[in-house]
Amino acid sequence: MPPEPLLEVRDLRIDLLPHQSILRGVSFDIPEGSIAGLSGDSGSGKTTLALALLKLLPPARYRVGGQVLLRGRDLLALDEGSLESVRGAQIAMIFQDPLLALNPVLRVRQQIAEILRAHHAGGDAAELLALAGIPAPARILAAYPHELSGGERQRVTIAQALACRPALIVADEPFTSLDAPGVVALAALFRRLRDRFRTSFLLIGHHPGILAATADRLLVLRHGSVAEGAAHVH
Repeated sequence: MPPEPLLEVRDLRIDLLPHQSILRGVSFDIPEGSIAGLSGDSGSGKTTLALALLKLLPPARYRVGGQVLLRGRDLLALDEGSLESVRGAQIAMIFQDPLLALNPVLRVRQQIAEILRAHHAGGDAAELLALAGIPAPARILAAYPHELSGGERQRVTIAQALACRPALIVADEPFTSLDAPGVVALAALFRRLRDRFRTSFLLIGHHPGILAATADRLLVLRHGSVAEGAAHVH
């Protein structure tokens, strides 16, 4: 039997007000414990789609229709109070620029601890950094974001995303700033987390070859709709 869908996107439509259509009729599934890649040219709406999944698009600027079902529950129908128990806890997002995503005046240890505290989650910051691929985390925990390399900051944001063991992690352009060994290492990390925790991933990028080599399934966003691409199975 194929795995049950974790996320079901049905007829997702996004308009930039007043009259610009960005996405129209986008539908796809992400099964439990799988990695989906979403490829598309710059400006095709990939990040907009990702933000819509978590209902993060400002309603004054965007009109969003359709359904985003997480284990059958329509996230687009939830109010902000209900979404607080979803964002971070059930779906986490890794933003494209880790430096902008991190608080510049807090040490890494405090930033991870704040997420654990906000969601009443057990866990240890050093353990989360180890899961994110930093095996000797003492220096990282004591550092401020500007004291870290870009790759280290990215691993910190991955550790934050893992804090509540979400069912789905959405990563926006995770491979963009990495060299070839970094791409290989990060792809292996995503697959390892999928296998160990049954975590599902939606990896967004504009290099279909990298996504196809990492994901179980490749989706291609073109002209406002999604088509199936070719991907390797791991």
